[in-house]
Amino acid sequence: MGEKDNKIPVSSKIAENESYMTKKLGLGVSYDLGFRELIILKRKVHVFYLTGLCDSAIVQEIIKVLIAINDNESNQKKLPEIIENRLIHQQLEPTETMDEAIDQLLSGLIVVFVNGYKYAFVVDVRNYPGRSPEEPDTERVVRGSRDGYTENIVENTALNRRRIRDARLRHEMMKVGERSKTDVCLSYIEDVADKGLIQLIKNRIKEIEIDGISMADKALEEFVIDRKWNPYPLVRYTERPDVAANHLLEGHVIIIVDTSPSAIILPTTYFHHLQHAEEYRQTPALGTLVRWVRFFAVFLSIYLLPFWLLLVNDPTLLPPDLSYIGPTEMGNIPVMVQILLASIGIEFLRMAAIHTPTPLSTALGLIAAVLIGQIAIDVGLFIPEVILYTSIAATGVYVTPSHELSVANKAISICIIILTGFFGLIGFTIGIVLHVLFLTHMRSLRTPYLWPLIPFNPSAMLHTIFRIPAPFTNSRPSIVHPKNNYRQPDKKN
Repeated sequence: MGEKDNKIPVSSKIAENESYMTKKLGLGVSYDLGFRELIILKRKVHVFYLTGLCDSAIVQEIIKVLIAINDNESNQKKLPEIIENRLIHQQLEPTETMDEAIDQLLSGLIVVFVNGYKYAFVVDVRNYPGRSPEEPDTERVVRGSRDGYTENIVENTALNRRRIRDARLRHEMMKVGERSKTDVCLSYIEDVADKGLIQLIKNRIKEIEIDGISMADKALEEFVIDRKWNPYPLVRYTERPDVAANHLLEGHVIIIVDTSPSAIILPTTYFHHLQHAEEYRQTPALGTLVRWVRFFAVFLSIYLLPFWLLLVNDPTLLPPDLSYIGPTEMGNIPVMVQILLASIGIEFLRMAAIHTPTPLSTALGLIAAVLIGQIAIDVGLFIPEVILYTSIAATGVYVTPSHELSVANKAISICIIILTGFFGLIGFTIGIVLHVLFLTHMRSLRTPYLWPLIPFNPSAMLHTIFRIPAPFTNSRPSIVHPKNNYRQPDKKN
């Protein structure tokens, strides 16, 4: 994101400032741009604000306080100091450039110009429209906190502060987009996160040159991560502050983008996308069991359908005791085509459920389960086994905590199905080998995607397979290169 070399300074002639604001912002054209001219101690004072991003009551309060100066003060020479003292809001700072004043105004702050002085006051009283924090639909837990991120970046950083009351927690604000000027917050713990990682992310954000990122965090991710056409997610999204706080304590860096209810966790691995907060709300034994069941479901979502298709095409691979696995009737359509049609049909239903109003979603589910599936079997389009195994694989897709990972796994599964359908055992073997090699060579901000499996780290792999009790998780993951590897506070700091 480039900055202009020539900054326009605030003029001591307030009329020139008004003319510049009118030209740049469309004063008198844009209905939401508010403007008041006041006479205070025989000097003109201009107040600019955006009606949609400021609380009207606070704007009225500021105007009342400024007008009251005429009744209580008489020293005209100290008018700027008087105004600065009367504006008792928590954040008040002067600015000497018109570009900065406009940027702050468009972010929801109030700008005050005083005739005869070459700076303006910027008052932070922004009040963005939005909803209250509530539990995210995609990361629900049986027990645990029910708050979640919202579209307000200020509230989101506050939710992090509420969980990590450490003076070394940093929230660095940046702006992205020449026109949108979207607020982007970089969150990390100063004495834990790797300095090189922080600087790398900062540099990539600063290099972004675009009009705006209306798609918020997703657009930012595509600039920060050089992923091209890779289907697998190289960052992890979360809408839960407790999940983000846990990763901050491990040494990760969090990116929060204004207008988005999701936070980006960097760096990330394949196994990070398989974690869920529910595991940490259960006892270690039950949490481990839940984790194993989830791993198995994700494994089935990728390999069940191609493996079953392999056995259907080559029944000699089945031992006699498992001969019942194959279908008794092959149907009118090749099994591979049936599997592909069933998988595409499930995607149709998923997309329809997203766009269907909530009162009608139950009816849609009944139609899909009772009518479409059964009638498709009756007319000979599908054999019953295809519906069974496709449903099991689809369940594994929805068990995957990360939606992005589940979609990528399904795409890979379809590719292996096609290879198996055309080339049999050789295609199935080649598909699996290529899949593993593909994951092995992937990097997320220079982080191996299959860590701690490849490269192998015994201690970290133990924590990946088992839900270790909290008293025994005293070390941070080495993959983030933390400054302080021991997860106990330093009493000297």
